Amino acid sequence: IVRVFAKHGDRTDRKKARLKYVLDDWGFEKFLVAVEDEGGKPLRRVPVTQWERPEHEDRLAHVDFHPQSQPSMNYVGVVFPVGRMTSDQARGLAAIARRYGSGSIRLTVWQNLIIPNISDEDCDAVREAIVELGLHFSATNIRAGLIACTGSAGCKFAASNTKSNAMQIAEHLEGLYQLDAPINIHLTGCHNSCAQHYIGDIGLIATKVEVDEEMVDGYDIYVGGGWGVRQGIGRLVRSKVAFESVPQQVAAIVGTYLEQRDGREPFNEFIARQSDAALQELACVNV
Repeated sequence: IVRVFAKHGDRTDRKKARLKYVLDDWGFEKFLVAVEDEGGKPLRRVPVTQWERPEHEDRLAHVDFHPQSQPSMNYVGVVFPVGRMTSDQARGLAAIARRYGSGSIRLTVWQNLIIPNISDEDCDAVREAIVELGLHFSATNIRAGLIACTGSAGCKFAASNTKSNAMQIAEHLEGLYQLDAPINIHLTGCHNSCAQHYIGDIGLIATKVEVDEEMVDGYDIYVGGGWGVRQGIGRLVRSKVAFESVPQQVAAIVGTYLEQRDGREPFNEFIARQSDAALQELACVNV
């Protein structure tokens, strides 16, 4: 897939250097044929009627230990702070995968990774080895859905330090609330939206904000995005919020949801039944 994109994508214009533009131009079938030609074998095609898609995805399935379909085998989802790990941690995880698993490591869209094929008797040893690396295998319902792009710390196009800001937001929320289900919070540094802010329960896209004649890091705040069976594009609730106020604004949104939801109503369903006017007020509650 990557090789086909590298050969046929528009690498001269960074605004068009995206796989989605190749797919828009070619259509899926032409692209899949090119992938098959590049890979040297046909892809397995499965009719839609045979797909298995749960009505509600398990947003904690990518963290902690879980049994596999194979008897006495498990996988573990290792949690990183917004996708960051050191080279020593990377080597350590590779060693764990070789010693206790099958040498495989699988990446997730949540900026964490999975080590599969761990036997029941080795789970405790793997737990200890992960913690010794300074990492963990569990996450709060706030951090389980926390996503941030590279941000200004590593990308010249980003308007804010998204990874650092994401951790500050998480720490602020954890000091206030204990969620009974994950709320996905996505922070992206520019309009390319590498962190896909538009499909997060709460999405933030970086911008510069003028405060006392000085330009500071800030965000536009969206709510109500989703994917799969609950697909949707987030709706703008606040624009050009200086970051110093963003954790409080996000907390106001989460706090209002917890106060006003119907029983254990999911966040996306709560947002979906709010009018645009109600959403504008959602982020203005004092915390």
